[in-house]
Amino acid sequence: MSTGRLPGVILLLLSCPAFAGSPAAEPVPSIARQISDVANREVPIVILKGHPHQYSRLADLMRTDHVLGISVAVIRDGAIAWARGFGITRIGGPPVTPDTLFEAGSISKPVTALEVLHLVQTGKLALDADANDYLKTWKIPPNDFTRRKAVTLRELLSHTAGVTVHGFPGYEAGQPLPTLPEVLNGKPPANSPPIRVDQEPGTAWRYSGGGYVIVEQLLEDVTGESFAKLMHDGVLEPLGMSHSTFEQPLPDTLRSDVALPYHADGTPIAGGPHVYPEQSAAGLWTTPSDLARFALSISRDLHGERQGVISPDLARTMVTSVRQHYGLGLEICGITHRPCFGHGGVDAGYESFMISYDDGRDGAVVMTSSEGGMQLAMGVVRTLAYDLRWPDYLPAVRTVVPLNEAALDHFAGAYRMQDGAVVTFWRDGRHAYVRLPRQRASEIFAMSDREYTATDVDARVLFQEGTSGAKPTLTVYQWLGEYHGRLLPGAAGRPFVHKSEADQLRFERQIPDPRSAAVLRSLLRGLATGHPDYSDMEANMVQATHRYLPELRRMLLELGALRATTFKDVSPAGDDVYEARFAKGALRAIIGLSPSGKLADAGLMPQ
Repeated sequence: MSTGRLPGVILLLLSCPAFAGSPAAEPVPSIARQISDVANREVPIVILKGHPHQYSRLADLMRTDHVLGISVAVIRDGAIAWARGFGITRIGGPPVTPDTLFEAGSISKPVTALEVLHLVQTGKLALDADANDYLKTWKIPPNDFTRRKAVTLRELLSHTAGVTVHGFPGYEAGQPLPTLPEVLNGKPPANSPPIRVDQEPGTAWRYSGGGYVIVEQLLEDVTGESFAKLMHDGVLEPLGMSHSTFEQPLPDTLRSDVALPYHADGTPIAGGPHVYPEQSAAGLWTTPSDLARFALSISRDLHGERQGVISPDLARTMVTSVRQHYGLGLEICGITHRPCFGHGGVDAGYESFMISYDDGRDGAVVMTSSEGGMQLAMGVVRTLAYDLRWPDYLPAVRTVVPLNEAALDHFAGAYRMQDGAVVTFWRDGRHAYVRLPRQRASEIFAMSDREYTATDVDARVLFQEGTSGAKPTLTVYQWLGEYHGRLLPGAAGRPFVHKSEADQLRFERQIPDPRSAAVLRSLLRGLATGHPDYSDMEANMVQATHRYLPELRRMLLELGALRATTFKDVSPAGDDVYEARFAKGALRAIIGLSPSGKLADAGLMPQ
């Protein structure tokens, strides 16, 4: 279960503002210098003008963030310029090499979309036909929404079909695996809810891994081939992706080449890589070099060059936004004259990122073998963007002034944002801090008496006086979003500020909240019986628990009796992370409490 995760303030979006952070007059560094910079001079997220750059070494960041392995491939001038591994494949294991395999997570989706377009080109499929006309083994259940508008492949590929189920947790090695129809219907042993249409197709964008499982079943029904074989013959082999497969579980012959997955605290994922029968959504095993070959094929298709699998027109359709900067399987990025495309990917213990410009002249793929590895992946991308003069993904460059303590104190406190989240500000001597939802506390620096910037995340905050006696207001600018809030009255806001300060101290000292263990045990008991104590939850948790209670209860009943809960660490966001061991397995549990001690955020993930 993952709930209460607030959109818009998470440190991951495909498009980042472009800033003049890299002197254009300097020559592009050599390949040796690029590799050295990735290893030794990670460019900061925010550069303060007139202040010395604070570079970081990749090995130090990997050690701090418990990321064992990273693999990088860089595209330059229409070819793979270089590929390099950093770190090791497992504790005590060999080094990561360019041929080390990682699970790609949702980067599986654009590769799947390419095969759909290949079948469109051969006349076997049509993007705007009723998907149920192709489905045989299973049909999209009819309801009022589908009667008004049939679901199409174009909508499924672009996350506009109104289909449920955001993503999938996968299955621990040795667990029973569901068939595709069982996944689609949410029937045991499937560990995800039924995949259904709950809003009119074509009317809105909502990310749905479930939609891609429908595509997977459709492809098998139309071709009569297994999905893994179809993808090998239609995409992987033609593009020279010789170190890639959609086979799940991974064949034993390839296991020695795998980077094993790890939790954010550095402990191994129990049983090793999770198995994803939802192959189209999350099941690709690959390398950064093979994904670079995939990205280059899209660029070549766009320009009608050799080695592609689809026509220029279909390639243009693939990289054209349908809604929310999302095309057919690809996120569409680039806020300048150079458009780009890409995708992020997360599986249990794997986080990766792919970016390529349409012209094929620049791009990169970074794959990591740890939860939380995305932050390091984006640091690698930012360093490459700085070195190679990309127009996007550069660090922000800002001018700061001395902190006016009185001005900051006037605006300090807790602000209720429009989505219900709370942002807190406080001062400790000559230093000021902000805590954004789901993020660690960040020191902020004054750009004026009303505007402040963080440096460890790309975030700016702007305060305004309230009108007609109203409390001051706040605007948070992070990546491409704006988020608005209003200052809570002192008595209402003080507990949030105190909790932010306490959570930061707990994170630094790795001390659990003394209430969290009891809250976790109560939650697990309530979910297992089907009667959780909603009075101990904040409103967002009540809503989420109601929605997912049947699936959560089934999961806990299958695990059997609770044996023990063990504290593991405090996350940067201030949540307590536990291991919950049961008679038949274990869960990784994340518990976040509100200032009143109620459950405000929770995550339950099979280990």
